[in-house]
Amino acid sequence: MHPDAPAELPRTWIATDGASGNLRPARALAMALGVQAEEWVVRPAPPWGWLAPHLRAAAAWAMPKSLRDAVALQPPALVIGCGRRAALVTAWLRANSGAYAVQLLDPRANSRHWDLVVAPAHDRLRGGNVIQTGGSLHAITPAALAQAAMLHADLGRIGAPRTAVLIGGPTRAQRIDVRYVDRLFDLLECWHAHDRGGVLVSTSRRTPAKIVRRVRARCAELPGRLWTGMDDGPNPYLGMLAHAQRIVVTPDSSNMLSEACATGKPVYVFAPRPVRGKLGDLQHSLVLDGRVRPMREVATDWTPPTPLREAQAVAGQVWQRFREARG
Repeated sequence: MHPDAPAELPRTWIATDGASGNLRPARALAMALGVQAEEWVVRPAPPWGWLAPHLRAAAAWAMPKSLRDAVALQPPALVIGCGRRAALVTAWLRANSGAYAVQLLDPRANSRHWDLVVAPAHDRLRGGNVIQTGGSLHAITPAALAQAAMLHADLGRIGAPRTAVLIGGPTRAQRIDVRYVDRLFDLLECWHAHDRGGVLVSTSRRTPAKIVRRVRARCAELPGRLWTGMDDGPNPYLGMLAHAQRIVVTPDSSNMLSEACATGKPVYVFAPRPVRGKLGDLQHSLVLDGRVRPMREVATDWTPPTPLREAQAVAGQVWQRFREARG
């Protein structure tokens, strides 16, 4: 339990569209708060879903009947939402059931519709009810890494230095295609030629099948381990972070970047083109903070500053403001 939590924990819900990138930060905050949260996947019906969270008139009809019934039976006292569609639900719950609404990421609407908005600095939100973070909230802790290291002890037998490589998918911020993968693995082969070691490569649900096939072909040229889905066995993502001496991340996910920076290990980003938009702002801030460096032909030896772990501090602020709001 969080040291600032009330003696009686409030009934808590998590609302997301089910996407991993939204569910993970919401779960991380619930874990830091020390609450057992009931999870709801919410995809509001048209036209509310199209315009979420702006169209709030008669928004109850956009909600699943099961959710409306649950609210009528026993509404939550605290709701955590993440993502644009969930923002409609959390705002609706606050207005209609009195739930204390915490929205993660920029809701793309005036923050006054929520009790708290928790957003990374690159979202550029300001306000008395806005908590800014350096990156995304996550559940990467020393205890989680230590447990994963034991669970995936086989990864520790791969030759060092071990390089974890986290591959996402193409976005407007950076084009990730076959050419990108080849250039990335050309650099990894340079690293291997210089100091040997192995690679621990993980793709994501957002990685297109064509890219996965190319990654698999290039991984065959290097010692290590590849995971692209359950066909490759249980997901060793945390084990890879735990056993790696350094981490390479594609610049398309604030979650992956934040989780990599939570390990306290050197983090490199391969971005052959300038990263655009908010992800570019995040990468730039992490470079300035000394947490991230651009990937070059030779991996330099360096030590980043304090690991980027913000969920516990944010949870403390949530509990403080929750108590103030509840008197």
